[in-house]
Amino acid sequence: MAFGLNLPNSITLLRILLVPVFITLLFVSPEKNTIERWFVVAIFVIAISTDGIDGAIARKRNLVTNLGKLLDPIADKALIGGALISLSILGELSWFITGAILIREFAITLYRLVLAKRRVLAASPGGKFKTVMQAIAIGFLLSPLDYYFPWLIPVEMVLIYFALIVTIITALQYIDAEMKLRK
Repeated sequence: MAFGLNLPNSITLLRILLVPVFITLLFVSPEKNTIERWFVVAIFVIAISTDGIDGAIARKRNLVTNLGKLLDPIADKALIGGALISLSILGELSWFITGAILIREFAITLYRLVLAKRRVLAASPGGKFKTVMQAIAIGFLLSPLDYYFPWLIPVEMVLIYFALIVTIITALQYIDAEMKLRK
């Protein structure tokens, strides 16, 4: 086990380490109509798919740890946040959408870190769905498909706004659940 971590936590750590690689490659080849941009998409898909892989291994092999519950959402936020910020810098995504999603992500992550002293707040099914929707929307935005098929641009916008709505709803669900728990 690398650095004393179990396999699922090592996979999560790999996702974190892929973030700077992904962002660097995106800025090295920002033009959508290049083969390099497909490579960027592939790195993103590999990185985001490790989210499901690490969790499945952890549950199947009974290797779920508090460290994994803490690292996994941080890895997701780093990858998703890095992608959103990069796309906004490149002018491919509105800063409003990036800001709204990142405010929610950082607020919930910060709350998790504060709460970690008492208990670990695991990801909810809604939170997992939110991450999947964000990943799908970002994958479409990253891909050069809309360069070749311009009719996909409205589809990308529907996907990113749907991901934004799910992001907001799941934040409200976390707040509601925590308020009920405190009562």
